[in-house]
Amino acid sequence: MHARMLAAGPETELVSVWARRPEAAAEVAGPYGASVAASFAELLDVCEAVAFAVPPAVQAGLAVRAARAGRALLLEKPLGEDLASARALADAVDEAGAVSQLVLSKRYHPGTREFLSRARRLKVAGARSCYIHGAFLGGEMATAWRLEHGALLDLGPHLLDLLDLAVGPIAEVRGTGDSRRWIELTCEHENGAVSQASLSGAIRLARARTRIELYGEEEELVYDAAELDPEEGWPVLRREFAEAVRGRRSADPDARRGLRLQELLEQVRGSTA
Repeated sequence: MHARMLAAGPETELVSVWARRPEAAAEVAGPYGASVAASFAELLDVCEAVAFAVPPAVQAGLAVRAARAGRALLLEKPLGEDLASARALADAVDEAGAVSQLVLSKRYHPGTREFLSRARRLKVAGARSCYIHGAFLGGEMATAWRLEHGALLDLGPHLLDLLDLAVGPIAEVRGTGDSRRWIELTCEHENGAVSQASLSGAIRLARARTRIELYGEEEELVYDAAELDPEEGWPVLRREFAEAVRGRRSADPDARRGLRLQELLEQVRGSTA
């Protein structure tokens, strides 16, 4: 997805790809005429910005190197495998003055932005949400880190981000269940509202289900990603990242937002330990 999006331009150009396995880098780079970097250091030498598409534990270390080299960062969520590595990355970005942007893909869709705009005008008493699919049961998404950590680290940032914005800042979140099968989150928000989030990557469905229901005293507001074309969000992400790099200023969501979400994930992990 990253390669296809960045190669499509016109705001960006995919110039080089590096991977821990050279054959994997060649497979990604080939269709777009990009070079294959022999090392991560070589990749940094030929680019203005680096897009990461690696497991969180790998991203946390490499992104610190890229920030210190003065490169802009397009980061995946979660920032790291744990809170300490996420904080180290966010601090390195701040210290280097590097531009960063977080690939919370749903945030860039016009439909999501319309929902969040409407939510800001609604006094929410409570909310229910879910992000459920069966991609961890097999296929290219069933990667080792997802199978180890489950839906919390992979799907959790999306829902926690949207609930934090749509309902109000989350003061506390706790979880119950098994992240590798089904995990249920309960969020208490600073404004007194309560929300719930159901997460699973191990439920076989015809298509992924992402839905948020906001309930106010007089009306409800529903966000259903099934009604959205995900392809509409990628050009927005690409354009806004290019603008941030050229303007030398990070735009929300950035590494600091990623750290905020990682702090919430750590609360959940502490409550289910």
